[in-house]
Amino acid sequence: MARTRVRLASLLALTAALTALVTGCGSGDGSTSKDGATTPRGGKPVVVVTTTWEGAFAKAAGAEDVKVIVPQSVHHAPDYDPKPSDLAAVGKADFVLYAPFEPYAAKIKEAAGSKAKLVEVDLDNDADRVKAEVAKLGALFGTGESAAKWTASFDAEYAKLSKDVQGSWPGGKSPAVVSQVFTAWSAKLAGATAVGTYGPEAVTPGQLAELSAKKPSLVLDNAHMSTGTVLPDSGARQIEIVNYPGADLDLLPVYRNAAAELKKAMGGS
Repeated sequence: MARTRVRLASLLALTAALTALVTGCGSGDGSTSKDGATTPRGGKPVVVVTTTWEGAFAKAAGAEDVKVIVPQSVHHAPDYDPKPSDLAAVGKADFVLYAPFEPYAAKIKEAAGSKAKLVEVDLDNDADRVKAEVAKLGALFGTGESAAKWTASFDAEYAKLSKDVQGSWPGGKSPAVVSQVFTAWSAKLAGATAVGTYGPEAVTPGQLAELSAKKPSLVLDNAHMSTGTVLPDSGARQIEIVNYPGADLDLLPVYRNAAAELKKAMGGS
């Protein structure tokens, strides 16, 4: 009888241990930490993004498995109509990143299903907003350490580029600029004096008169949604600013290219 009690006690202990192990591992595809981060099995989230812009944010935050829906060859991403294969890929994701202004956002959300976590991204290359989004995504992905390392390298590169561009100010004076609403970040990078913004719609006659009266030396147009010459006959030099990263999903070249264009426009080498 005593031997039976010992065996029963051992069996109960083993059952309790197995139950604790299963509970600790979870029965789904991933686990959720106290801070809300979702870590898929294997620790590497599958991330589907609408464009290379969201993709670059995801990569900066530490994601390694990133699938982009809209091909980089599509000059104006909001014009793209997702294919059935695109929507099928969304259903296999752990996270789906999109921007609210994208007209296909509703289709993306519908295709995501119950497994994928939908994440709305604030697409703006303003340095402070970028860092905030990368930190947010790093927390969600469980890759906060990678996000922090990227942010440190970004801060160093941004400071270097900003200093270089400001060294090209004509006569050592901050230039007056007019920016399209999605390129205002580049004026900030240059330390330029922002005297007005326009868009995303075409400039109206009233806006034309108002902005020309500010006598800007530069117009920072959006290469992805240009409406042509913004301030004709104003004497302002117009340059195209690119917002979307390349297929490598590296955000830093966007800032390097903008800095090079700004420096060239201000007469630097």
